[in-house]
Amino acid sequence: MKAVILAAGRGSRVNEISESINKCMIEVGDKPSIQYSFDNAVKIDVSEIIVIIGYQAEGIINYYGNSYNGKKIKYVIQETQRGLVHAIECAKSAIDGGDFILMLGDEIPIGPHHQDMMAEFKKGDVFALCGVLNVKDTNYIKRTYTVFHGENDRIFRLIEKPRNPTSDIMGTGNCVFKNEILDYIDITPIHYQRKEKELPDLIQCAIDEGKIVKMFHLCSHYVNLNSMEDVKLATELISKG
Repeated sequence: MKAVILAAGRGSRVNEISESINKCMIEVGDKPSIQYSFDNAVKIDVSEIIVIIGYQAEGIINYYGNSYNGKKIKYVIQETQRGLVHAIECAKSAIDGGDFILMLGDEIPIGPHHQDMMAEFKKGDVFALCGVLNVKDTNYIKRTYTVFHGENDRIFRLIEKPRNPTSDIMGTGNCVFKNEILDYIDITPIHYQRKEKELPDLIQCAIDEGKIVKMFHLCSHYVNLNSMEDVKLATELISKG
């Protein structure tokens, strides 16, 4: 099991502080946001951490080097910013046939349960697990994705950035996959509006072929760093424990 952490983007919506550094190096609390993903990866004892880099890549490489808390770090460059699915595709050879957990370097789950999530995955009856949480303000769901599910939390439909969320379930980029998810990249459609392949559509391709994908309630709160307000909110939530 490897961890794949996406950290290639610039983050134009936090341009005032990300112009000269990678978005994932923005400090939240007492450390760069990507370090929360590193810490969560170490807790589940992955064999290796793969970091997808691009914009201001040297800032991450120089800061963390080739290992973190005893775990080897391998860097993969995404030359052109073409979205999450393309970033995963760039890491295909580094993943090297293994299963993997996906994390986003600009996502901070508060009070996460990655160890329980991994234990659920290792039971062997699922193709993928999508980390989700329930939110009071459904406007936040418009930034990520939502899911429709049946019995035993099995997901049947994922919707990227829904305009009018009809549930309080918010999806995150923290997902665990069988390696075979990579086989669905080629058939994933390009989103008509954003002109790139989206993570929910990749997962949906597997679901449509009968693969068992379930949701897993990952955390109590979650922040995706899209603005300075998000940085302040994440810092506040972390300080409260």
